[in-house]
Formats: sequence, C-alpha cells, structure tokens
Amino acid sequence: MAVNVAARSPRATAGGPPLRRLGHLLVRRRRLVLALAALVLVVAGTLAAGTVSRLSLARFEAPGSESDRAQAELVRRFATGSPDLVFLATVRSGAVTSGTVDDPAAEAAGRELTARIGRAEGVAEASSYWTRGRPATLRSADGRHALVVVRVPGDADHVRTRVLPGLVPRIVGEQGPFQVRAGGGEEVFRETVPLARQDFVRAELVIFPLAFVLLWLYQRRAMAALVPILAGVLAMVVGLALLRGVLPFTGISTFALNLTLAMGLGLGIDYCLFVVQRFREEVRAGRDRAAAVAGAVEHAGRTVLFSGLTVAASLAVLFALPFDFLRSFAYAGIAVVAGGLFSAVIVLPAVLAVAGGTMVPRRQRPERHTGFWHGLATRVMRRPLVSGGLAAALLLVLASPFLGLRFGTADDRILPPEASSRQTQEVIRRAFPAEETDAIQIISKGATPGDVPAYAVRLSRVPGVAQVDSAVGSYAAGRRVGDGDPARFRGEGAWLSVVPSAEALAGDPVRLVAAVRAVPPPFEVLVGGYPAELADYRASVVDRLPLVLALMLGVTFAVLFLMTRSLVLPLKATLLNVLSLGVMFGAVVWIFQEGHLSGLLGFTPTGTLDPSIPILMLCVAYGLSMDYEVFLLSRIKEEYDRTGDTARAVATGLQRGAPLITAAGGILALTFAAYATARVVFVQMLGVGMAVAVLVDATVIRAVLVPSLMRLAGPLNWWPRGRATTSPR
Repeated sequence: MAVNVAARSPRATAGGPPLRRLGHLLVRRRRLVLALAALVLVVAGTLAAGTVSRLSLARFEAPGSESDRAQAELVRRFATGSPDLVFLATVRSGAVTSGTVDDPAAEAAGRELTARIGRAEGVAEASSYWTRGRPATLRSADGRHALVVVRVPGDADHVRTRVLPGLVPRIVGEQGPFQVRAGGGEEVFRETVPLARQDFVRAELVIFPLAFVLLWLYQRRAMAALVPILAGVLAMVVGLALLRGVLPFTGISTFALNLTLAMGLGLGIDYCLFVVQRFREEVRAGRDRAAAVAGAVEHAGRTVLFSGLTVAASLAVLFALPFDFLRSFAYAGIAVVAGGLFSAVIVLPAVLAVAGGTMVPRRQRPERHTGFWHGLATRVMRRPLVSGGLAAALLLVLASPFLGLRFGTADDRILPPEASSRQTQEVIRRAFPAEETDAIQIISKGATPGDVPAYAVRLSRVPGVAQVDSAVGSYAAGRRVGDGDPARFRGEGAWLSVVPSAEALAGDPVRLVAAVRAVPPPFEVLVGGYPAELADYRASVVDRLPLVLALMLGVTFAVLFLMTRSLVLPLKATLLNVLSLGVMFGAVVWIFQEGHLSGLLGFTPTGTLDPSIPILMLCVAYGLSMDYEVFLLSRIKEEYDRTGDTARAVATGLQRGAPLITAAGGILALTFAAYATARVVFVQMLGVGMAVAVLVDATVIRAVLVPSLMRLAGPLNWWPRGRATTSPR
C-alpha cells in the first residue's frame, strides 16, 4: 500500500524522471489530451485527404548523368527525344487483302492513324512504320503488326495523369483495319500506380480484421486489441498530414502512400503493445492506475522513443541519395514514425488513464520470473558457442542466395499478365526483331557527315545491336542496309539511333549500354535513351550503396549507444541485424530473381532485381529489426541495472520481452505477408521480404543469438559503462 499512497502524493507526481512526470501529467489532463487527440485526428484527416491527391509520380532518372544531359541536348539541338509511348497496330483478320501492314489500304490507314496521334493534345511527335520509310525495326517478322512511336514531353505527372488518360482510350481498340493496343514505359508505369494502390487497399482490408483477431488472442481483451489498431490508423493519418507540410518544397512519390499504410499500422501496433504490456505489469505489481500509467510511460515510453528514433534514422539515410523517388520514402517513413510516437506516448496513456481497466485481464496472474523463454535463454547460455553457432550457420545458409544478387532494371513484367500494357510489350518482344522505342541515342556537337559512317558501322557490330540509324544511312551487322533520313536527323551536329534487339533488351540492357559506350567515337559524344537512363540510374544507386550502409550503421549505432551507454551492445546489434538483412535478401533473390515460388505467387522472374525496392527494404527492415532490439535490450538493461548479473538479466529480460516481441513480430509479419497477394511485383517483393526479415529477427535472432552472444561477452557487454545498479521502486 505504501507504493500506492506514494504514487498519489503531490510530491511523487511532481518529481521523478521526465517521462514519469509526463505520464502523471497525461493522467491528470487525460480528458483534455483525448479532446486534443480528437481534434488532431479531424485536422490531420483533412490534411491527409489533401495529401493523397497531391502526391506525384516519378521516373527512374539520375539527374546530371550522361543520359540526362544527352536527353536535354536531343531536345535542344534536334527538337526531338526518346519515344515514351508506343501503339501496336495489328491487322485484323480479313480487314485488308494481303493481311499485312504492307497492304496499300493498311498503309493509308496507318498514315492517317499516325497523323491523328501526332495532332493529339500533349503529343510532340509521332512516327510509324509507314511514315519512316518502312524500316524493319517497326514491323513484325510476320507482317501482321506495326508500331507507332510517340513522344509526350513533360514530367511523369503531366504525361501519366494529364495526357495519356485522354489519349490512350481514344486510340486503343478498332481503328480502321487495325486493332490497336498501347505500351511503352510511360503506359506501363501509368498502369502500375493504380494497381499497386489497389493491392495495398485490398491487403489492408484483410489485415485489419486479421490483426484484431491476433491481438485479441494475445491480449484476451477486446479493447486491448482494438486500441493498437486505432493507434495505427492515427499514425497513418498523422503521417500523411505531416507529409502535406513537405509537399510545397519537394515532390513526394505516390508510392510513399503505400509505405505509410504498411508501416503505420505495424508501428502503431508495436508501440502500443509495448506500452500496454508495461501498464499491465505495473498493475500486476499492485500500483494504482495513475502510477501504472506513469510507469508505463517512463519505461515503455523511453523504449518507444528510442525505437522510433532508430527507425527514423534508418530511413533518413535515403536523403543521401539524389533521387526524389527514394527520398519520398524517407519523408513518409519519418512522418509515420512521428505519428506512431504521438499515438503511443501521448494519446495512449490518456486512454489508459480513462479505460485502462478494460485492457487488463479479468483474472490477474502473478508475474512469472521463469517460464519457456527464461528456460530457453538459460539452455542457450549453458552452451553459447554451440547454440549460437548452429543458429548463425542456419541463417548464413538461408542468406547464401544473396551472393548471386544481380541488379537489373524494371520493365513491364512487374505487372500481372492480364495488364494491357504488358500484353502489348509481350507481343513486341515476341514478334519484333528489335526494340525501336527503346533505342540508345548518341548525340555529338562537333561531328561531320564523313565521320558518321565508320562509327555507325562499328556500333552495328556490337552484340545486341539490331540496327544503327543516322542521317547518312542505316547500318546492321557492319554493313549499310538503308538510306539515311536527313529530315528526321536534322539538327546541330550528329545524332545516331542505336536500336537494340528484343533479346538484348529483355536480357541485360545495362550491359548493352556499356558495350555501346565502349566503342571509341571519332568525336565527343553523349549516350542517352531509355536503356542508358536505366543504366545511369542503376549505377548511381549502386555506387551510393556503401554510403547508405555506412550512414545507416553509424546513425543507429549512435542511437543504441545513447540508450545503453555501451559500445559492445550496439556492435552486437549491428552484426545481428546485418545477418537478418542477409536472410531477407537471400529470400528475395531466391524467390524473385531466381523465380522459385513464381507459380505460387503469380509473377514472372526476369533474372535480376531493380535496386530501388531492395534499398528501401534495407532501410525499413534495418529500422524494424532495431525496433525489437531496442525493446529487448531495454528489458535486459533494466534488469542488469537492478542486479548487476548479466546472465540473470538476459534470462529475465527474455522472459519478459520475448512473448511480446514474438507476438508483435508475428502480427507485423502477417501484415507484410498479406502483400504477397499483390499483382505488382514491387509490392510482392516488399511484403515477402519484410515478412521474412521480421520473423527471423523476432525468433531465431532474439531468442538464440542475442542470449548466446551476450553470454559470451559477459561483463564486456556493458563496456565502458560498467555496472550501475538502482534500487527497485
């Protein structure tokens, strides 16, 4: 009873650590806090709705790269650019006499179709098989298909939301003797965004009831299951509202919405579980509700704050990349972490002060200092080398596919087979000898017409090059195969269009770009075009990977040092989290690059991985892994401060923390796993990879490797801090 009386006294509520004082303040002002939370929800909801409509689309571009400068020169000096939209015109059965695109009636209709597309609003230029002098690169081998290539200038938002929605529906379908379909990079990614958004919404509709059921099974109280879900919703809404404040200064990719939805619910549930669990422990220890809330804020609140700081720091390293697409995820992640902290540290304590009784089990059981997790930790620490060695060996085997990682570029195969733009691209890959729409563009200022033929001949001999077009002629396999097109290539200097074969572009376009750049030019050149843009983007991302890793490891090390005052524990956490990431990437390579489980998950493997999503997964997974590391270390450190016994602290900390970590990790893993049903491969990859990382981290690493390594380190765990015991309250 003395504890309860002290908790009610003015002196007790006024003193103590800052977070305990905050807890008492939230209890005293609970109705005001809840009223302000309701107001924040309304205001944030209004702002969040406006945020969604203002999110922008982005391209895989590397600003300032050679391909970026080549594109600018192509527009400035030749008033043209790489085509970004293609229409596939297929002769309908019986529509023309010969049944091919060379039929006079088909040619007349094709010219009229090309002209109509060229006159459409937003279109800068359009050309086709019929208007370019019937090049073989724009005609299928069987003669049934021909291409109309279109350039639509402007940023991704302008092209995909303003021009294409009005243009594509007017052209697709029956057009005279043709059946017309749309494809090209811009159309592919225009279809990707709504499909990805539908995937996330559909998954969330499954996740919410599933999370409620799992939380109820763990908490055994309906209110204790409902409140964490509501906290996740609040985290999402506040996160989107905070993004609204960033939008005037920078563009935020629409894919950031997907990350906000995925992380908001997961972090909201995790953080609330930490606080509610501590509140229950305080109540079980005999403290009244006000003291229990204050204790929960003091201990669990501190853990949540450090955890949020760690996750935010992990995502903040994306600011080191000069790509708006990836930076968008940094903004979104930090914003949703802020929303999760607001929900768990400010709003939840007020809810507990009002309705905490509904979150406590009806029949209180005494706290067990020993149990399954305590026994497991004790057995592991008896033979730490054997237990830790076997666990590490298992994880290294699971991570081994990562050694075969091959970075590539995304194409239409990120979409499901029924997507119309993918079907168009499949026909082009199968029926056309070359990829005219994805030509590599070579621009030069100081070239003379006499310099071009020999250079074009050398370029045409590069494996994977189907044809090289220029003002002085077309070349294939080292010989001239057609006349030049001075009207098309008119401008200041020389411009060559290097058309890749369909096989080369479907295989490794980056290697093809490198081979083209390796051909010695007789004059200074810039190499651009869509394949070069992808190659430069990939190179820019991969080149900065060491910097991203160094920043992420350094920042999170510093955060853990601030929490533990130890240099050894952050080092151990870093090594274990790197191992967890290795398993995640091993699974991603094995499944999505090598194609295992492709039939089950319904995707088409390409043999490579685009680097953008793995980098995002790296930062998110590392932050979430540190989330559980922070929680477990806080429980172990608290016990060590009380007893000074490392082995006892580990076993007791695991007994108190592992059940919650396992439950939270299981719920979060199922949340991510729901995205495995997505139709866009990027979303599937994110869901499956994150689910694997969370499960491995919450089970094998926390239950086996943490106690084994801490047992091996012994007193060194706390170096240079040493022992600092405190008396129990």
